[in-house]
Amino acid sequence: MQRSLRLMAIRANSPSLLRASVCMAPRMVSAPATRYFSVSPMKFNAKKDEAPNAKEESTESPEKDASSELSEVEQLKAKLAEKDQEVTLLKDRYLRSVADFRNLQETTKREIQKARDFALQKFARDLLESLDNFGHALSAVKDETLAANKEVSQLYDGVEMTKNIFEKTLVRHGINKIDPVDERFDPNRHEATFEVPQPDKEPGTVFHVQQPGYELNGRVLRAAKVGVVKGTE
Repeated sequence: MQRSLRLMAIRANSPSLLRASVCMAPRMVSAPATRYFSVSPMKFNAKKDEAPNAKEESTESPEKDASSELSEVEQLKAKLAEKDQEVTLLKDRYLRSVADFRNLQETTKREIQKARDFALQKFARDLLESLDNFGHALSAVKDETLAANKEVSQLYDGVEMTKNIFEKTLVRHGINKIDPVDERFDPNRHEATFEVPQPDKEPGTVFHVQQPGYELNGRVLRAAKVGVVKGTE
């Protein structure tokens, strides 16, 4: 006992001896830790079952992709057909609009031309009475009076010249005289005031003009009053 106490005291006083005794002490060797693994049969079976599903998905995905591509193509074709119909409809509307516009242009031109051609219609119709008065004044003078009186003859010539100038002025503005002697009777241009049988003339022919008619650019301002040959019964 005393010996052990001495040794401890020596060791306490000598740190080097303490470290040597610690190093020379036998070390405790710990046993390696053993790990246990549990294999679940359900998980194993699940992994086995997942493999075929993966294969099926891999085989089905190209088919789905192909079907989706086909559906997209069909949709695009339908949209293209719809756009073609819209283009056809718009083209038809455009052509109709162009045709209507051209018709409107032609109609407007005709209306403008008619307005220009017949703007003097009312004024020209009023002038016809003055022109008739020239004719009445000239027809009232007899040939004997013209031969006997020089002044009356000069007046007659002046009135006749004025009448001729007046008629030429009307012709320049599209007003033409209707004098249908020896022409077929036309109810659109002539007004029959009487009928007389004429053996040497064809029935329905104008043989006398009681009052001349006038037309403005082809439109009748006043029908000519005429005598017509009567047909034999």
